[in-house]
Amino acid sequence: MRKIKKIALLTGGGDVPGLNSAMRQVVSRAEAAGITVVGFRRGWGGVANYRIDGDPEWNRQWLVPLDYSDVRTIDRTGGTFLHTSRTNPAKVREADMPVHLRQPGQTYPADITGTVVANLEALEIDALIPIGGDDTLSYAARLNEAGYPQVAIPKTMDNDVFGTDYCIGFGTAITRSVQVLNDLRTPIGSHERIGLVELFGRNSGETSLVASYLANVHRAVISEVPFDVEKLAEMILRDKLDNPSHYAIMTISEGAIPTGGDVMETGETDAYGHRKLGGVGLWAAERIKELTGHNVTYQQLGYMMRCGAPDSLDRMVAMNFANLAMDTLLDGRSGVMTALQDGRYTTVGLDTITKGIKLVEVDRFYDVDEYRPVVRRIEDLPMFLK
Repeated sequence: MRKIKKIALLTGGGDVPGLNSAMRQVVSRAEAAGITVVGFRRGWGGVANYRIDGDPEWNRQWLVPLDYSDVRTIDRTGGTFLHTSRTNPAKVREADMPVHLRQPGQTYPADITGTVVANLEALEIDALIPIGGDDTLSYAARLNEAGYPQVAIPKTMDNDVFGTDYCIGFGTAITRSVQVLNDLRTPIGSHERIGLVELFGRNSGETSLVASYLANVHRAVISEVPFDVEKLAEMILRDKLDNPSHYAIMTISEGAIPTGGDVMETGETDAYGHRKLGGVGLWAAERIKELTGHNVTYQQLGYMMRCGAPDSLDRMVAMNFANLAMDTLLDGRSGVMTALQDGRYTTVGLDTITKGIKLVEVDRFYDVDEYRPVVRRIEDLPMFLK
């Protein structure tokens, strides 16, 4: 790889706490090394919408220069100051096609990777640091195939990027969830009800599993294991009746599937083929009330899991991933993703994320009969229990 003189940052997909911490650290390291940094706004949408020799006012919507003065304080807040989108340049829908790229008779979805590469080359960007989840980074892998140097950083609050034990945003999501679960004991206990809290998690139920384990709730339903709502209702009612405080509380992943049913989704598919998840928690709450005759308090935690400033763990991992990304580029390497494996920082091939789906190890950490996390025999296991 040629000597690095200029790099670009972007963030795609859902926002999480810690993104700003990572970007601040990248800019700080780059500036110290004499490297120019720019940031694409709105994820891959910024790269796609940039116009070579275009109107500067237009391009300022999509690309901004970054130096330390621009990022000095951004780590104090959550989200991403570059903003984000779910744009997929490999499969651009007609509604999302940049106006200047529209052509008569164009078939959709369209792959505009050629335009992306041309824009990066015109801007003389030597390497790109995309920060995102499996969707955003799946396109990074596609761009890597086209030969463009990158070092990716994984983020997603449900911790499901394949190839790393930890993604930026997971720690804060669990911290928020545990706090809410404990706080909800107040109204649920006061009214002697059953409480059901729905947490984010599409394919992986790790947020439900870990949050329920740490908050010590009565039951936890995860995405990987279909659940029998009648059996669950019987169990959670027994939990309530056996509790001296006369209440019970449980978690459920938004991607959980009732036995014999399907995942509950709404709306149109996005650029990566996903529809909006949600509804299984409300459905389960209504069925449990119907089956038990006891009142159920339902709470969909949703975006509260990804809002606000990062916790200390997410700050540390975000900054260390950023340092690792810069070390990798300065060493002349690219085509990789930063990762944590068995408690150690490392890098893996960028195509790793396309080679599998990260799921909870059900046989090891979950009781499929009791709908509960089971953590035993942890000697020699890494910090994040995989």
